[in-house]
Amino acid sequence: MTDPEDQEEDGMARLCEGRVVVVTGAGRGIGREYALMLAEHGAKVVVNDLGGSRDGTGSDDSPAEQVVAEIAAMGGEAVANAGNVADFADAKAMIDQAVEAFGDLHAVVNNAGILRDRMLANMTEAEWDAVIEVHLKGTFAPAHHAAAYWRERSKAGEPVDGRIVNTTSVSGIYGNIGQTNYGAAKAGIAAFTTIAALELARYGVTVNAIAPAALTRMTEDLGMGQASDEDKAAMDPKWIAPIVTWLVSEESKAVSGRVFEASGRVLAVAEGWVRGPQVDPTADPTAMGALVEAMLADARANSGMNGEPGGPPQSPTAPNSKGGH
Repeated sequence: MTDPEDQEEDGMARLCEGRVVVVTGAGRGIGREYALMLAEHGAKVVVNDLGGSRDGTGSDDSPAEQVVAEIAAMGGEAVANAGNVADFADAKAMIDQAVEAFGDLHAVVNNAGILRDRMLANMTEAEWDAVIEVHLKGTFAPAHHAAAYWRERSKAGEPVDGRIVNTTSVSGIYGNIGQTNYGAAKAGIAAFTTIAALELARYGVTVNAIAPAALTRMTEDLGMGQASDEDKAAMDPKWIAPIVTWLVSEESKAVSGRVFEASGRVLAVAEGWVRGPQVDPTADPTAMGALVEAMLADARANSGMNGEPGGPPQSPTAPNSKGGH
């Protein structure tokens, strides 16, 4: 694997020069890496982070402000935003802030998230609701307000080259034990991505998603914190930022509706649900057993957490989540 830092040279092309980007959950972890690399490549960044704990409780303005200070120190432009992505008004405010501060909006990177893992039989209603709200509504709300902004510009005859980059997870697209709430939200985000891509193409907007694997405060006590030094290097959040930076850039305008897995070990396109083996339907339920048996005999097994059909349902270093709040 080639370290992203080893690819940097003086005078390298800046992929996102002048592009205005909102990054949610950007105060720590992967989101911080997104904000820093985007700024390095010339983007003007709204650094959003509620500053809450891993389970979503509490708030703190300082993580977002610290990232803004880092960007300023490198000569970039950024403003802090401490809004809650799951609050519809706060989500609109962060989109408005981008336009007011920098005069336009080119991309939204939906990265914010929380974890409240529990086996299904033990999961509380509050644990379900909190995770669904932050991940699923917290993706919808900023995307909705950005889409409305771009639609109005397009209708006014102005050129639009917009990007939405969402965050799904292998826990959602493949399935991970103990994460029915998180996985359901992440699977929903993958579906949201493909549908929004179809809807927004007419306005000049692409929509893609990342399924990242990284060692952050969100994953350090889920087995990944005990990983080897080699595994930790491969799970450094810096590996996720290059694909997101490229997706935000003008170069990616032909790519939409796709989900990319990204870590220091893999960069791949995840293929969605496809129709497998089929038989002629029947109105007789007593005949159904033989028909299902015949279809399953020819069908591939569901993918495991490694993305391979019939692979393991989980592993000690499974990428359960990502940075953000």
